[in-house]
Amino acid sequence: MPDVDWREARLWEWLERKAAAVLAGYGYQEVRLPLVEMRDLFSRAVGAGTDIVAKEMYCFQDRQGDWLALRPEGTAVLIRAGLQHDWFRHEQRFWYRGAMFRHERPQKGRYRQFHQIGAEVIGPQGPDVDAELILLAGRLLQELGVGHLVRLKLNSLGNQASRRAHREALLAYLRTQQLPPEALERAERNPLRLFDSKDEQIRAVMAQAPRLQEYWDAESKEYFARLLDLLQSCGVGYDLAPTLVRGLDYYNLTVFEWVTDQLGAQDTVLAGGRYDALCALLGGVPYPGAGFALGLERLLALMQLAHVAQPPLQATVFIASMGEQARAVALGLGERLRTMLPEEVVMVHTGEGSFKGQLRRAERYGAQVVLLLGDEEVARQEVTIKSLHHQGQQHRVPMSELPNVLPRWLAAAADVDQVALPC
Repeated sequence: MPDVDWREARLWEWLERKAAAVLAGYGYQEVRLPLVEMRDLFSRAVGAGTDIVAKEMYCFQDRQGDWLALRPEGTAVLIRAGLQHDWFRHEQRFWYRGAMFRHERPQKGRYRQFHQIGAEVIGPQGPDVDAELILLAGRLLQELGVGHLVRLKLNSLGNQASRRAHREALLAYLRTQQLPPEALERAERNPLRLFDSKDEQIRAVMAQAPRLQEYWDAESKEYFARLLDLLQSCGVGYDLAPTLVRGLDYYNLTVFEWVTDQLGAQDTVLAGGRYDALCALLGGVPYPGAGFALGLERLLALMQLAHVAQPPLQATVFIASMGEQARAVALGLGERLRTMLPEEVVMVHTGEGSFKGQLRRAERYGAQVVLLLGDEEVARQEVTIKSLHHQGQQHRVPMSELPNVLPRWLAAAADVDQVALPC
């Protein structure tokens, strides 16, 4: 469960702002969801036989004897909340962000506390919904600077009838094979998950296993064909992945992943699909749904590989002061400037320190303009304004003129070709 320092946190904040803007552009609204849920929610929604529920969930019993769990994923939580509060009566597009928890073996790109941004659309059904969701995911990755490092993998699990027919055939096949006891037990719970196995013996067995595509009915075939036509018409490239099944029981029809070859074994950056039976499974009206989740830790690692520029910590205005009176004036001046210039970052030096040291600090924070206050300036009701560009030009101006002068200096500071600064 890693710590995030202030330098990394700036990049997280920038990433979340960019993601929020893209999601808002598609009509998605943010909701805030709890970290802790009843354990049975995930047993029912994700699947009691999945590794997530059987091996990875953090569970505990409270003083009343209820079994609770730290959320391992967000879709089930959103559906629970939507059903409880009647959010889904009309079509809804939601997104959420925050920490998830799974007790896995930690390695690069995989942590026991990790963070996701999730997007879910509830109500409409059809391949155009899935196509737009994939377009949204692609735009999101492009806007974050990693679109050239990922590719789309796509498959269909078929509808519920197709899945049941395939499951029966797959189980019948697996029961004839020489598999380790643990694999056989896993197959009885969720045979599709064996397609994801890294074990060479199991991979060899699954290479000959019945494929989902062989059991698609006419409805499933038509749905997937229409989705592929829509993606092609929008210029979206994809790789068909017949063994892509996702690790959660609630998916049907479309499943997809955006993957990369830059992060080793942890190659999935964003994944999702359609889950039309989930609302009914949790006891609600059978609203269809689809969504995806984006792993922030893996995305950030990919952004570093792509050399996405980290936003600097920048104080556009830095107020330096020397002396007790000047320090008191500087604090008040900082508050007035934050009111006057709400879009600017105003930092006030606190504590002791020479003007030379304070100027070094201003440079370290990327300030454009420094305001210098000493006893002499305070006595005269003046301030010295100094540019950290333009050969360090500076002028002393009356404090009353600062609201007029400072915006012009800030504008000029962005123009490195401007030689003389306005007084």
